[in-house]
Amino acid sequence: MKETEQQITEEEKMQHLRFKANQFFLREDWEQSIQTYSQYISLCQTHISNPQNQPDPKLQESLCLAFSKRAETRSKIRDFDEALKDCDESLKIENTHFKTLMCKGKILLNLDRYSMALNCFKIANLDHPINKDSKILNGYLENCKKLESLSRSGAFDFTSWITNGFKGKLPELAEYIGAIEIKKSEISGRGLVATKNIDVGSLLLVTKAIATERGILSKNEDLDHNAQMVMWKNFIDKVVKSSSSCKRTQYMISKLSVGENEEALEVPDIGIFRPESEQDCRLLNEKMDMDFLLSILDVNSLVEETFSSKFLGKNGDYHGVGLWVLASFINHSCNPNARRFHIGDHVIVHASRDIKEGEEITFGYFDVFSPLKARKQMANNWGFDCHCKRCKFENEIWLKHEMGEIEIGHENGADVGTTIYKLEECMRKWMVRGKMKGYLRASFWKVYSELFVSEKLLRKWGRKIPTIEMVVESIVEAVGGDERVLRVVIEGMKRNGGGGVVEMEKVMKLGRGVYGKVMKKQAMRSLLS
Repeated sequence: MKETEQQITEEEKMQHLRFKANQFFLREDWEQSIQTYSQYISLCQTHISNPQNQPDPKLQESLCLAFSKRAETRSKIRDFDEALKDCDESLKIENTHFKTLMCKGKILLNLDRYSMALNCFKIANLDHPINKDSKILNGYLENCKKLESLSRSGAFDFTSWITNGFKGKLPELAEYIGAIEIKKSEISGRGLVATKNIDVGSLLLVTKAIATERGILSKNEDLDHNAQMVMWKNFIDKVVKSSSSCKRTQYMISKLSVGENEEALEVPDIGIFRPESEQDCRLLNEKMDMDFLLSILDVNSLVEETFSSKFLGKNGDYHGVGLWVLASFINHSCNPNARRFHIGDHVIVHASRDIKEGEEITFGYFDVFSPLKARKQMANNWGFDCHCKRCKFENEIWLKHEMGEIEIGHENGADVGTTIYKLEECMRKWMVRGKMKGYLRASFWKVYSELFVSEKLLRKWGRKIPTIEMVVESIVEAVGGDERVLRVVIEGMKRNGGGGVVEMEKVMKLGRGVYGKVMKKQAMRSLLS
């Protein structure tokens, strides 16, 4: 009799806990829900493991569902590691449990593990072909197939979104790694290197941020500084949360540099950054050292709006900061070969000029269309000295007396045509050829652009200086595509009646260097207009 009463009490307690856990879940009180499900699971396991109790299939079924519900609850607070463990416990009891397969599939999809997520949804569909959630399941299946294909091929197309004025849902984006690998860098530490010849505009990588923080900044300097400090704190909190809830995220962050002892750093295999990689991260500490993490963020965080990047589909006053792990391996050069743009929480990196096999992928951390003196100051603000081919060449050129005269004359308000004429004459005299011409012309791009947009100055100096086509071609070959150059070319084409097919194709090629091949002609025209 006492045993029966004890059993009834235990059953009532379990039912009460399950009811409470479900109530907390419905109220979106995730912490309380997890805690109560944990109590229920513990009580169930104790009851099942007691040899005096008869096997109870219904209790096993209930335990399976409890693991599934706790997994779903943990995924709400982005505790993905523990959520996946709960899914696996649930599937040990019933390997085709529909709700668990759906939950696990959604978590894996959130972690960009498309093939593994697709497998979960396929099993769910195979074992439960007719279900009230069939429409939702089919949606996940199709989405997974699409993302898995994009991750392999990199065949992204943003045409509809762009031509629609960036309205509606953001384009579907998948993690993608192109023909690149991580190697020791001649510039600094480690870098991304091309594993084959890459054409201008070709996609190099698409990667999702570990965390981002954005906001509209005030034009008031003090308020602006305070707002940035708040954004930075919020950003750090998000990174801490992401790294503590996913061991793989913590592992990837730990591979980044803290800005010291760069030469001694290990060169990780790029495969560990692929979303499908199964890296054993169990030995990692529960928490990353805060000073270590802050040093990593200080060195590796990217600002969304810079001269080598663009944020598509938002207000121009928007300011954002984020951590994109693989993109953080890209070093600076004053003759960069890559650009990036941001869509949502993803960064898309493409070749801004042709890249040779074995060449390192580089960004401009600051405006590389600036004279040497200004670039040196900007590099100093970033905490490094640039020793790229362009800077080495210009360091020698700027020692020449004539360059000092050209610079002083320009600073004192000399006619832009005079400045360009003298520069071009000096380059002829010094026998400056190929990319070297492009380097100097990029340093004086502001002067060139002032002349090329002025009909009066073009009439005056046109025959004494190179054509816009010659100047642009040399600049793009030397430092890659840039939106400002593209705009000047378009204005010139409009002035000359809009240009023909050949001219338009040249503009499109320039556009591919700025926006990448993911922009089809229709989208490119929309952006250029």
